[in-house]
Amino acid sequence: MQIEGFNTTGGASPAMPAPPHRDDALRASARAFEAAFLSEMLRAAGAGQPAESFGGGIGEEQFGSFLVDQQAERIAARGGIGLAEMILRKLLSDADSGS
Repeated sequence: MQIEGFNTTGGASPAMPAPPHRDDALRASARAFEAAFLSEMLRAAGAGQPAESFGGGIGEEQFGSFLVDQQAERIAARGGIGLAEMILRKLLSDADSGS
């Protein structure tokens, strides 16, 4: 007997798809990884570095990394560069195949 994805032995039914919360957790992890990657790439490109002409002082230097992190998170949340989607597809493929 099956009841919404569970069989009578208490385990997940192989005929039913995985619960959606697993996919959501994987998607969130893949997006967080993409945001971290983008943050490092933005830093390497010089984002968050104080401009020579503006001169915002020590506060600008200390909080510039927070700005770069937020920019990277926004980029990833709006679709990013496709890295999160590729990671998610691979993770779901591996999970479905039992690897």
